[in-house]
Amino acid sequence: MTEATLDSDILHTWIGKQETDSDIFLTRQARLMQALLDRDPVIAEGDPLPPLWHWIYFSAPAQPSNLGLDGHPKLGGFLPPVDLPRRMWAGGRVTFHADIALGETVTKTSTIKSVALKHGKTGRLCFVTVQHDLAGPDGAVCVTEEHDIVYRDHPAPDAPPPKPVPPPESADWSETVTPSPVLLFRYSALTYNGHRIHYDRDYARQQEGYPGLVFHGPLTVTFLTDRAIHKAADRQLTHLSYRAVSPLFDTHPFTLKGKSEEDGASMRLWAETPQGGLAMDVTATFTGG
Repeated sequence: MTEATLDSDILHTWIGKQETDSDIFLTRQARLMQALLDRDPVIAEGDPLPPLWHWIYFSAPAQPSNLGLDGHPKLGGFLPPVDLPRRMWAGGRVTFHADIALGETVTKTSTIKSVALKHGKTGRLCFVTVQHDLAGPDGAVCVTEEHDIVYRDHPAPDAPPPKPVPPPESADWSETVTPSPVLLFRYSALTYNGHRIHYDRDYARQQEGYPGLVFHGPLTVTFLTDRAIHKAADRQLTHLSYRAVSPLFDTHPFTLKGKSEEDGASMRLWAETPQGGLAMDVTATFTGG
């Protein structure tokens, strides 16, 4: 492992680094995800994997000795050794080229696309973008994803809370989500996500300064996408872009909302904090119908 650093010359040597992994998209895992979304677990082998459910596969088998204090695998292997304590899921873009059938063996090729050091209002930041290409048994790429990760300092004890970003003014539909430690634990277990902010309340509060357990960003996007697909049942999702704006916690219910855009081919989706600020911003693009 390379020592943690903020030397841009060292961090930039990670650009272009690749790793490849394969996984069998087992039906049991998909049924567990279906149950987590409060749907009957009836999906069967050979059925197409719903969009974004590839996130429950390719679990990294990190040994306890290779984990950091936060429960994530230590940096300096595939991901660059950024010397900043907080690692956050910032956003990304996904293009769906073709269906993946449950039961198939899928190969994922991951590439570090960019590493950018910046200085923001809250201090030092580092943005890392990773591209994931998922290919089926025939070698054809079925899903292309760009995933943005941000690393940052802990906030100063006297730092004022960031001003909320206003959400869109109107929605075609709205749904309340009441998070619970059980829901967060089950999603962490399903995705083999050891990040302690999602299940260790003392760590989340005392080490990272959060008011409670952090609701997983990928789960928020999955909830929104699941609702959008059911609203547009006669169309095929082809592209998704998402941006995490503000964290959500298990301390209060929050709201999912969505509306069809004027172009008729896309849908704006978002999650609002209990205080009415924008938490997650998603755009889904469809074809057909």
